[in-house]
Amino acid sequence: MFDVGFFELLLVGLVALLVFGPERLPSLARTAGLWLGRGRRFLSTVKADIEQELKAEELKRILREQQLSNPLHDLVEDTQKSLREVREQTEASLKAIGGSASPPASSPPPAERAEAPQDGPAKPGQ
Repeated sequence: MFDVGFFELLLVGLVALLVFGPERLPSLARTAGLWLGRGRRFLSTVKADIEQELKAEELKRILREQQLSNPLHDLVEDTQKSLREVREQTEASLKAIGGSASPPASSPPPAERAEAPQDGPAKPGQ
């Protein structure tokens, strides 16, 4: 960022020595070092927070993409579509069979209904 070399630091140190004097310069350097450390820690914390947020957003984006392109979801949709087609074909076949002269298989023919006993089978003990 800044290109500060050895001679620039030496010049700043010499000016600070002349301005503040040799008695106050060590405490000033200590205070400046503490403030620099706090600033660096603050910047590193902010940088870590930003990186964490970016990673969280990236993970959310990846999860969204996976949900949209989930092969299991596509498989379920394909299966439902196939089942609908089979049901429609079966219903069409039943309608075609129902339109013919034969009665549906669920009810017995009229002659068999007349032959069936009205009382039902005899129960033991009656």
